Amino acid sequence: MILIDEIASISKQWNQTLTALFKNDPGRASRFVAEGAGLRLDYSKHWLDSAVLAKLFDALEASDFSETRAAMFAGDRINTSENRAVLHIALRGELTDNFGVDGCSVMPSVIQARDQAYAFAEGIREGTFVGITGEAFTDVVNIGIGGSDLGPLMVSEALKPMIDGPRVHYVSNVDGAHLHDVLAALNPHTTLILIASKTFTTQETMHNAYKAKRWISSVLGEPAVAEHFAALSTNIGAVRAFGIADTRTFGFWDWVGGRYSVWSTIGLSLMIAMGSEIFDRFLSGAREMDRHFRDAPADNNIPILMALIGIWYRNGFGLDTQAILPYEQRLHRFSAYLQQMEMESNGKRVDRAGNSLDYDTCPVIWGEPGTNGQHAFFQLLHQGTMVCPVDFILTANSINTDHESHSLLNANCLAQAEALAFGKSTNTIYEEMLADGLSGSDATRLASHRTFPGNRPSSLIMMDALTPENLGALIAAYEHKVFTQGILWNVNSYDQWGVELGKAQCNALRPSFESGDASKFSTSTQESLRWLLEKKY
Repeated sequence: MILIDEIASISKQWNQTLTALFKNDPGRASRFVAEGAGLRLDYSKHWLDSAVLAKLFDALEASDFSETRAAMFAGDRINTSENRAVLHIALRGELTDNFGVDGCSVMPSVIQARDQAYAFAEGIREGTFVGITGEAFTDVVNIGIGGSDLGPLMVSEALKPMIDGPRVHYVSNVDGAHLHDVLAALNPHTTLILIASKTFTTQETMHNAYKAKRWISSVLGEPAVAEHFAALSTNIGAVRAFGIADTRTFGFWDWVGGRYSVWSTIGLSLMIAMGSEIFDRFLSGAREMDRHFRDAPADNNIPILMALIGIWYRNGFGLDTQAILPYEQRLHRFSAYLQQMEMESNGKRVDRAGNSLDYDTCPVIWGEPGTNGQHAFFQLLHQGTMVCPVDFILTANSINTDHESHSLLNANCLAQAEALAFGKSTNTIYEEMLADGLSGSDATRLASHRTFPGNRPSSLIMMDALTPENLGALIAAYEHKVFTQGILWNVNSYDQWGVELGKAQCNALRPSFESGDASKFSTSTQESLRWLLEKKY
């Protein structure tokens, strides 16, 4: 692709260090900043100057980014391989917003579905809707996987101080230990179970759903299923066959991808746990970021800048990974959430027309919260042979924790960004060791081990506190980053065919665990199955 080739060509001329950039440009720290929707992006510690930024903006302008962004907001079917619109932005919209598909507004149905979910959630919270024994629900178990689990789970952890309703639990893994360990601590009399599957056929989800059904019915009887279950699905027939009434079935639309669905009825567990007011605030933050992404100029547009920086490193310098490091313990599932959002969206090897790509697309996304990561993988970040760009995420104020701990947390974050960027030279290390009383021979021997090369790039994404609004804006910023990068890589960010083959192979292989015959599969799989069956108790 010409645009990617241009970026690679520009990068070959880059020869500046972060130390030199700051030395030669005293105003850099205040200029290389963007703000919007409650977030502040400091991108001054990147291998960028005004000339490179201008060329990156030119590359964006030369693409079909502006037209495709307008098409997404207009409800056009930009998911071409599935012939679908991409309208998760409508899920956080207001009735006055003009989001539609094929000339018809979707907002009335979005608001109606949201209101129905809110009403059900309020009934659970107030004790109007109770279990079959008349007891109020104390616990809610959300059974889903992928976007039906990662989003609600991450948000429930991030906004934990605002949970004032029933306790929420999440089950995703088909490994029986996951469901067992959650249900073991719960009382079936006071437990509501949500089955989150658009098709109501997702293998892992339905396996766990039927086990949960047996758990409820074995204690309370089969009629209890109607009182203790609700479904987040569009497959009404399958939901009814399971035993869940239409009034407890909450749907969504084919223009909502799973990894973009937390804003929909997939967030029902959050509505029950926190109430509609908090969920509305969460939606409003995302809505503000949508408007920022649509309206702000590129040089002050947080998602666009994040996207271009990522493209610059991936295609200009061949950097294979990006670390997401929130210095906020309650965002401990945020990196896992972004793994799905980014790698399922842009982990593609063909372009929008189906042609093979000759350049790299999505990097590996990974990370853990600070300060834990400092005592694990930061050795590699500081002194390893690979360079990994970092997104640090931090807040000015703590919520329900002490100020002293939060100041120490933020001091660690800023210190790590500083150390990554500027390092410490061998000469400086050598002189410090001599000053500390080491001999010249020992200082010479150890200096290279203690040297920090620096020039490791990072962003600081800041907000005043981890509020529902700011969390919504943060998630939406990454959603729009993914969109922008998908345009520049010319891939369809909204299908996920890569998850299908493994599912089909599993369905074909599962009977072999009973028959022992895996002759339709490779000899490697046959031998592995043979060993497993021999060792089975």
